[in-house]
Amino acid sequence: MALDISEALRYLGVTGVPDDNLSVQLTGLARELEERITPRFRWTLANVSDLALPGQTAARMLADCRQAAVLVCTLGAAFDLWMRREQQRDMTRAALLDALGSVYVEAACDVAEREILVRFPGMYLTDRFSPGYGDLPLTVQPALMALAGAGHIGVTLTDSLLMNPQKSVTALIGIAEKPQPARIRGCRFCAMKDHCQYRKGGTTCHVST
Repeated sequence: MALDISEALRYLGVTGVPDDNLSVQLTGLARELEERITPRFRWTLANVSDLALPGQTAARMLADCRQAAVLVCTLGAAFDLWMRREQQRDMTRAALLDALGSVYVEAACDVAEREILVRFPGMYLTDRFSPGYGDLPLTVQPALMALAGAGHIGVTLTDSLLMNPQKSVTALIGIAEKPQPARIRGCRFCAMKDHCQYRKGGTTCHVST
């Protein structure tokens, strides 16, 4: 699973052509990350009618779907331990590792999506989206994690509904009988639009609208 260095640079807020030394550092650290950490994921199939998903975002996403995959993915506690050690020794390297970790867990979710698609030949997947996106609240996290069996791969929730380990993701992916447009992408749907570091810097996360 080759990590996309350009995505890591985006997380770091780097625009234009990156410094050669930064590219070398990221490439080497990405290689080390892949050698040291193996992402884990689980997913289950649920009937959309059985999912209690408030708001319009989920309704829009799953409008053509009878079923949805409920996914949980994590880099695990070993990544968190590594991050803490880097933060004590070298904050610059820790920042690079944090960005690469975000890229890595999303790449693992992509692998899970491909696995799901193979299981349903002739079907089509919606965009992947998570609690906190659009008007889907974080309060649905406990139910989704229980469905996906998050505890089996060591993923839990704090009292404030944050996921532990740090680089963990829950997501919903609709399964439809016809091709699905990108329905919910763009800043106007994002729960982070008022606090987004990309927008503060005059850019976006480059997700197409």
